[in-house]
Amino acid sequence: METVRFHPQPEDSAESTQRDGCAGVFPGEYRQAGASPRLNLLLSYAGWQRDSWADRLPLLLEPMGVRALRADSGKQATDVLQSYPIHIAVVDLALPLDPTPGGVSEEGGFRLLEILARLASPPPTVVVKRAVTHRDESRELAAALRSGAFAVVERPRDLHGLETMLDVLRRALIRFYRGRWPGGLA
Repeated sequence: METVRFHPQPEDSAESTQRDGCAGVFPGEYRQAGASPRLNLLLSYAGWQRDSWADRLPLLLEPMGVRALRADSGKQATDVLQSYPIHIAVVDLALPLDPTPGGVSEEGGFRLLEILARLASPPPTVVVKRAVTHRDESRELAAALRSGAFAVVERPRDLHGLETMLDVLRRALIRFYRGRWPGGLA
């Protein structure tokens, strides 16, 4: 799987890319240059932790030919949407609209949901909740579902949370694409 980042990371280097297994080609039948991915996944993430669920998920999906297109802000997610057809979107509600160094940015998660809903062919969307109070959580859940979200999940923090995310993505593939890969070879 090819992981595409729309921003530089200070720790990114050719060595870390090779170590993480994201060399830009698909394993097995996808090793041919220019092969199309089976599915394009928009993966937005507002966290700062190293080795987070958003770093692990692409590595787990890589053997199946899934291309994770990572965005760490609403602006980057918009760039991804303009550059690639998206088959499934994971939207972190805590996503900043346009991060400013050392400053606070307006939140872009709900704005991204609106943009996805207005696409000619909106992809199924999995929403990652923010850590908020119970009352705010209920409001966010209702707003996300009104925006057309397929599922709303807790922020994955451990192996169980990552398994839950994988299961939700599997169910989205079955429901919206009848269990077939939308972007390439079956």
